[in-house]
Amino acid sequence: MAKLGDMQISSAALLKASSAATTPPTLAERYRAVRQASLALAAPLSAEDAMVQSMADASPAKWHLAHTTWFFEQFVLGRLPGYRPLQPHWQVLFNSYYQSVGPAHARAQRGLLSRPALAQVLAYRAQVDERIGQGLRVGSLDEEGQRLLLLGLQHEQQHQELLLTDIKHALWSNPLQPAYRDDLPTPPALPARADAVWIESAERIVEIGAPAWPAHARFAYDNESPRHRVLVPAHALADRPVSNAEYRAFIDDGGYRDPLLWMSDGWAQLQAGQWCRPLYWDPALEREYTLGGWRALDPDAPVCHLSWFEADACARWAGARLPSEFEWEAAAAARPVAGNFADAGLLHPAAAAATAPGVPRQLFGDVWEWTGSAYTGYPGFRPLPGSAGEYNGKFMCGQFVLRGGSCATPAGHVRPSYRNFFPPSARWQFAGLRLARDL
Repeated sequence: MAKLGDMQISSAALLKASSAATTPPTLAERYRAVRQASLALAAPLSAEDAMVQSMADASPAKWHLAHTTWFFEQFVLGRLPGYRPLQPHWQVLFNSYYQSVGPAHARAQRGLLSRPALAQVLAYRAQVDERIGQGLRVGSLDEEGQRLLLLGLQHEQQHQELLLTDIKHALWSNPLQPAYRDDLPTPPALPARADAVWIESAERIVEIGAPAWPAHARFAYDNESPRHRVLVPAHALADRPVSNAEYRAFIDDGGYRDPLLWMSDGWAQLQAGQWCRPLYWDPALEREYTLGGWRALDPDAPVCHLSWFEADACARWAGARLPSEFEWEAAAAARPVAGNFADAGLLHPAAAAATAPGVPRQLFGDVWEWTGSAYTGYPGFRPLPGSAGEYNGKFMCGQFVLRGGSCATPAGHVRPSYRNFFPPSARWQFAGLRLARDL
């Protein structure tokens, strides 16, 4: 049990509750489970931990807890006739980038928000939760309000992962480098991993993406639609992500010293940041910092915390390339969405057991997989109407697509068509790579 404010929460129990139901949960039940899961993830943190912002790309845990609450108040409760914000002067503080609803506090200065205090943020969450619950009980949320509520739940699950990746960077940046949780289990040891197996695919036309939501009953973000046909050329995919041992071979062979392997911007970033190994690896290339503290590198686990530049350079060194997001989705479309997600409790990538020949492993969970695809709209893409349309479409510039989810992603949040995206220099996410090659 860990204490957050005046509440004691079992994080393992609450995370399990969000996905353990044997029957589809009601919207109210799902709302409670997702909101409680966020509190469970924040439970190991002190008020001081929850305020830290270690870099401009990350946000304090307190801000994540407040912003996700602001989202529900702004977009769900704010639609109710006569509704007035609980804390009008917080509207600017906890807006992120929704310029159409008003100004936002500077992202790089979120760590300066010592006030409101953590206890006030938790009280704010409880007040909004009570109002949402009442709206669901009495039926005051119309169909559009319920759709926005569902969007808000998906949004909060994204922030649950960001809370973990951001606090990992913050604690690693602390000279003491404490663990987020001392009780995180170590992944079980598996037999030494064999070389990756190439799975070949002939040229074919495949259907990519998800039907537009909310016209289609199953949730998908607007950037996953419209569903459309794509010609995927003949290619081969590795049956698993690149391992720590394989990435160390890239390092030992001078991968960070050979400019011929790197994009120009990547080489400039490498020199400016003095990159010579993945984020969180020690100089001896034998240990890595995890949410459970410093641990020995598992040579067979997927390498993670790579930028797109590093993943691309490693693939080129291996005589391969990064897969396109269409090649990845075609391989994942028929596979079950199961893997090492946050609910498993490891909060770190783990080696996968062997499977039948020709069956891809670890497509979901463990590490997000960088693709060679620039993040842009599909043919006929239309953002969600209104201010919610700022969610994805406005970022379709200068970013690359990642697929599959990670060990910090809530189970049930991703699907084969899910498109994550980050700039190519981002390293603090649980991101790795799978090799592809032309046939």
